[in-house]
Amino acid sequence: MTTRFLRLTALIGLLATGATALGGDELPWYRRLLVGMEVGPTGAQFGSDPSDVGYAARFNGRDVVRRCVEAGAEYVVIWARDGEYAYYDSKVVAKCPGLGGRDVLRETVGEAAKHGLPVIAYCVVQQGGAYLASHPEFAMRGADGAIIPGRFCLNSGYLETLKALTSEMLAYGIDGFHVDMLDQGFGAPYGCWCDACRKLFEAEYHVAQPAGATWDESWDRMLAFRYDTSRRFMRALYRHVKDQRPAATVDFNYHGNPPFSFEVGQRPVQHGGNSDFLTGETGVWGFSSLGVGLNAEFYRAATPGQPFQVAIQRGVRMYHDQTTRPLNDIRWELATLLAHGAFVTMVDKTGYDGGLDPVAYRRIGAAFREAKGGRASLAGAPIQDVAIYFSSRTRDWYGREQPARAFRAFQGAHRAMVMEHIPWGVALDENATAESLAKFPVVILPNAAILSKDEVVSLQRHVESGGRLIVTGWSGLLGWRGESQERSSLEDLIGARLVRRLDGEDNHVRLPADAPSPLGEGIEAGWSFLVEGPAAVYEPTTATPIGELLSPHRTVRQKQGKEGTGWPMSAGEVVGPAVLLHDVGKGRVLTFAGSPDAAFASEHPIVEARKLLANAVRLLQPSPRVRVQAPTYVESVVTDDPGSRTIRVHLIAAVPSPTTTPGSNRPYVIPGLIEDAPTFRARISLATPPLKARVANPTSVVTFDATGVSALVDDVHDVVIIEY
Repeated sequence: MTTRFLRLTALIGLLATGATALGGDELPWYRRLLVGMEVGPTGAQFGSDPSDVGYAARFNGRDVVRRCVEAGAEYVVIWARDGEYAYYDSKVVAKCPGLGGRDVLRETVGEAAKHGLPVIAYCVVQQGGAYLASHPEFAMRGADGAIIPGRFCLNSGYLETLKALTSEMLAYGIDGFHVDMLDQGFGAPYGCWCDACRKLFEAEYHVAQPAGATWDESWDRMLAFRYDTSRRFMRALYRHVKDQRPAATVDFNYHGNPPFSFEVGQRPVQHGGNSDFLTGETGVWGFSSLGVGLNAEFYRAATPGQPFQVAIQRGVRMYHDQTTRPLNDIRWELATLLAHGAFVTMVDKTGYDGGLDPVAYRRIGAAFREAKGGRASLAGAPIQDVAIYFSSRTRDWYGREQPARAFRAFQGAHRAMVMEHIPWGVALDENATAESLAKFPVVILPNAAILSKDEVVSLQRHVESGGRLIVTGWSGLLGWRGESQERSSLEDLIGARLVRRLDGEDNHVRLPADAPSPLGEGIEAGWSFLVEGPAAVYEPTTATPIGELLSPHRTVRQKQGKEGTGWPMSAGEVVGPAVLLHDVGKGRVLTFAGSPDAAFASEHPIVEARKLLANAVRLLQPSPRVRVQAPTYVESVVTDDPGSRTIRVHLIAAVPSPTTTPGSNRPYVIPGLIEDAPTFRARISLATPPLKARVANPTSVVTFDATGVSALVDDVHDVVIIEY
């Protein structure tokens, strides 16, 4: 640990540039600050007895600010209202009884003013508690009229409560609000049938609400109604705050990225852009280690050109546990998010009595000081060779109540790009155009089963003008509401006719020895290997077929319907080509009849599936500007600053400790923690010869030649800085 702290100190000295790197004080706080803290008590998240005066008794705003200042936090998000209590003298909702006569929000604002720290009030929407119990008129109701426990209806008039709460908090002189839990539930039933919703729905659509998830035209209206409800509530609350204090910021915690589906009532673009900046969250326990960078790029795509905040946590398992992660674990996640362009808020949940853990703040402080010292390394715009296309419509109408069907290919494509060090970004169906796609040399449609006519036109224009497109699985094979259709909506781009979709997912691919280079690189020619995921049989018209797609064997019992097909069977007969290659205008389309992306996020994620997808990218883009070679446990993020002619390559290593199976829910595995900093080699090949190269970490070593840069990295995170 001592050695690592020395390295942190050295890194701070090398990279320190001061806050002016991001602009002066004339900018709003969220445009000039990098790291902050969110602090709130834990113990009332599942309700609280009013007689429990020990709860949060030591939760003190002055102590919170002082600890945050010591840790180097640049702003403080203080819990002002959660699902049970207010932590200030509220006249609207019950105050936490353990506070007595104290007011945490007043304490926080007063102490923060001494240090020039912005104060953001944390305010919950959902998680009903006692207030919902005493106001059943605000409750969501099922189609049968019964109250849905724990859920407020956003059309019920509950908005006026939030307006009253925010007005109370604004009077304290706070700098803004972080509004959390603005979801409509995380499971069934998916909707509200209270009197207010019934009237609004009928006024909008002139028909009655469906009685449930009918997955037809009526349910299509219901989903649109739910999305509109969320946006209407967000915009109204935002306007209320701005009408009272235009400088006060408002951000809403976004819950619509994978693994969440339609149930929350949010879509990325429709609901990400209703505040001053988009906020989301990570957590290895809930979103995986790969979800850290993916969530950041998801938020970037939802609000192009705007700042975005990501919340992380100090606990090892979930928000409300009283554990503290190792320093290197914190450094890894923080470095990943900063490299992907986010500003970051560390969430600390106090002890039951509101006390603060000094060890946690020492570790957070070390990570924050390193982050602020490295501001200069965050300059430049991302280089992104591949766009991973996300279709909300596919999420809703193909994934339906099994969202992993839609997410798996998207997440598998992302995993493949990260492990193969291919610079990537996210494109969203809500705001993607031919012009926005043009900045990506290659676009991947990862099992985007449902595509609108406008989307197809944008993709067609993208390819015809010189873009490259990779199509996988059932992309373009389903109708607007997930129904079967006889023709692919991408038929002209693919250059083939759809014959049929395969029923099973245990499909195999076999590449010939003469497959175009580098499509077969790292894959045995003539070998049938599992590519687990949706697949279709195509008959080429103008495309060139490559390799073979093989359907699986089926036992007699399987054919009789007496045995499932969840466990993959071996390869059976050849049913069509594995790959189609088609030139369209100035561009090219490569279609996989199977789903190497879904396969790499499946329960059988063999290396060949990843190689197949990565090789397709390299076939379509053989000469990228930057190519990174590093271990698969290293994530690379590449940025370019044309003004200074500087490329920066962030290398972030996730090397968790080994784990075993837990006592329950076997065979699941709880993620390990990153304790040790690794040493690894990386090679960065460049289309333009480098003039100079250096690394941020003084213990790493870098050399360069006419074709690129080699680095021996000795830490969780380092930045290779290349002048060209």
